[in-house]
Amino acid sequence: MILSTVARRLAAASLTAAALAAPLVMSPTAHADSRETLLFLTVSGSENTWIRGIALECPATSQGHHPRAAEACAALDEAGGDFDTLPGDPHLCPLFHDPVTVTAKGTYNSDTVDWQRTYPNACAMEAAAGPVFAF
Repeated sequence: MILSTVARRLAAASLTAAALAAPLVMSPTAHADSRETLLFLTVSGSENTWIRGIALECPATSQGHHPRAAEACAALDEAGGDFDTLPGDPHLCPLFHDPVTVTAKGTYNSDTVDWQRTYPNACAMEAAAGPVFAF
């Protein structure tokens, strides 16, 4: 029964990711000769109990879905595309353990990105990653 529940959750997460990523593949704004930033970002709860994802295109466009796209693109540019050095939003966080895992897959300035990190809780994620995963 537990395996069945886990399998259903993984299948649902995979279908959600595929549905959200589909517009990325068919984007008419993609040009082979330009320096593109097109990322699929996810945030998931402890043991994948929940997951959400969104596309981020930089420079930010009015057609994008990320609620803080301009700020997220600026943070990525400040870090030179290095998710480990995002400027974040430094602030104090409570010391409770409710891990969240974030991923970024796609391209930054046409360079391939495949990054993942787990933070002890959502507050720690916000402090470290700022607006990039604020969706």
